[in-house]
Amino acid sequence: MRVPEPVAEVRRAVREALAALPDAANGPFAASTRTNSPFAATVACSGGADSLALAAAAVHVAPGPVLGVVVDHGLQDGSDEHAARTAAQLRDLGAARADVVAVEVGTAGGPEAAARAARYAALRSISQQHGDAPVLLGHTLDDQAETVLLGLGRGSGARSLAGMAVWDPPWCRPLLGVRRATTRAACAAAGLVVWDDPYNADPRYTRVRLRHEVLPLLEDVLAGGVAPALARTAAQLADDDAALTALAHGRRHELVDDDGALDAVALAADPPAIRRRVLRAWLDDAGVAELSDAHLRAVDALVGGWRGQGAPPLPGGLEVVRAHGRLRVAPARTAPAPPPIR
Repeated sequence: MRVPEPVAEVRRAVREALAALPDAANGPFAASTRTNSPFAATVACSGGADSLALAAAAVHVAPGPVLGVVVDHGLQDGSDEHAARTAAQLRDLGAARADVVAVEVGTAGGPEAAARAARYAALRSISQQHGDAPVLLGHTLDDQAETVLLGLGRGSGARSLAGMAVWDPPWCRPLLGVRRATTRAACAAAGLVVWDDPYNADPRYTRVRLRHEVLPLLEDVLAGGVAPALARTAAQLADDDAALTALAHGRRHELVDDDGALDAVALAADPPAIRRRVLRAWLDDAGVAELSDAHLRAVDALVGGWRGQGAPPLPGGLEVVRAHGRLRVAPARTAPAPPPIR
């Protein structure tokens, strides 16, 4: 029997993504003794069309057993029952095992960000339990387009506009070149029962409005092709970012002393795109978390716009100090208390 084209397209995408993984990461997908995982692939599945089509394809093309993982966020009535049904459908598809993982969702960053953080933490833990095995995620070309638009609206720079990567350890996203309509058609052709998350139609979420209002309007005004164009832009920017990041990596090793100090005088001669990547990586190595663009530019001013200014404060009670042409990360100094009024 001829395989329906939507099913074949999803299978091709998954097969190509697995084949393209670096050798060190490809172990979990290969029939070899290089991995301590009993599974050839781990697939995160919500029961929606994208992840369900992904799971069905992985079961078909992976060289060994597939582990399905369903994360229960506990945010909706009956979520545990839905998660159990999804796991059962994964087993019916041929997954060797399908686990339901319940998570506790916090509040940091809002409900959407908090749910994502809890989900990714659970999936990362599962990856680590299976020898750092890659975890397959069902993000599509349409998700990529939305991500690019979100980054554009927030002014997040080239790194954000590059969108999601196919391979970002431990995450593997085989469907970034596949349309959402294709995954839904693949599920229909295979007779799979798709669950439509009501949150995906809730206009309180920015991404939902982008999906149902902004992108359709852009498609109408620009006569179509907007989502693929945004995805192509992301791919081009990802290539550019990778090249600049590689150059910055080399420069960082040249400019950082054994004690962790950074040569600001030598770095000042580099283009801003290299400079800021060096600084971001250096600050990350120094333990600076939650670095914003404003923080990074303030530190960059100590290099490219040095006028003897004071140390810019950073998250975590830290600051960057320039002395004798070198930058160091240090605990923020407490400002002296003003003299008492007499």
